Amino acid sequence: MMKRILRWLILGGTLFFLGKALKDHWFEVTAIRIDGVGWAILAIATGVTLLAHTWAGWIWTWVLQELNEPVQPSQFIQVYLKTNLAKYLPGNVWHYYGRIVAAKNANVSSGAATLSVLLEPLLMAAAALIIIVLFGSQLAAANNTFVLQTLRVLSLVAVLCAVHPWFLNPAIRFLSRLKGKKSDNAKSSISLSIKRYPLRPLLGELGFLGLRGTGFILTMFALGSLNSSQIPLLLGAFSFAWLLGLVIPGAPGGLGVFEATAIALLQHHFPAALVISAIALYRLISIIAETAGAALAWLDEQLAKSY
Repeated sequence: MMKRILRWLILGGTLFFLGKALKDHWFEVTAIRIDGVGWAILAIATGVTLLAHTWAGWIWTWVLQELNEPVQPSQFIQVYLKTNLAKYLPGNVWHYYGRIVAAKNANVSSGAATLSVLLEPLLMAAAALIIIVLFGSQLAAANNTFVLQTLRVLSLVAVLCAVHPWFLNPAIRFLSRLKGKKSDNAKSSISLSIKRYPLRPLLGELGFLGLRGTGFILTMFALGSLNSSQIPLLLGAFSFAWLLGLVIPGAPGGLGVFEATAIALLQHHFPAALVISAIALYRLISIIAETAGAALAWLDEQLAKSY
């Protein structure tokens, strides 16, 4: 009950903030025009965002390989892209469920399939925190910079430790024993472990966030002029907003939370109308890229079956 109330409070708060921001800057937003070069840049941003999701699907296969599950990358990238849109369904777990089912159907063990979709967002969060620590210093007020930077570093250390074999393997064993007790069959619990730190998937997730951030920066650039000194600020703000959209409950696909956070972080550094327009456009670009990815994956699957 409390979780449902919290979700509605988060949804209501973000919608109120977004509605007020749009109302206050409505005339400036409607005055923004996109020229031919701008539309071309937006098309490139869509392609970069599609590439980011395809790359994320490949990283998922790396995570499975870390769990000693050799998989065919092309097949699992297809699954990843086809299930991506399910994150917008209420509950924000259906894309994970679809991947677990597809992995099990491909003879991946139940434990490895489940653990892979738990590790993936943890590694994504770690990658986002790394970018925030590196580029997020401009987001805080001067008198709070040290405190917030310290909190960001501590959060990053905690997440990096959480995916280390020293901490992760005991947690896996504990959950396996718990599952065995609940099923009254200890033999049914699958013993899983990772042999080394998942450095390659973590670096891959840094690439994913870099591509997503590039798509957002291109969207901003399509609407207004930017200079190179503003790119670290935009990348840090994007990563922070994306991370909150990932971890806050009640926001399927980060919808609303990402937008409200990005506006709050950037409206004092750029014209508010530019920020609002770019964020709205980027959400549209993300959905188009995810839809295109799912359609292309389905088409590729059908073509493979026809041969």
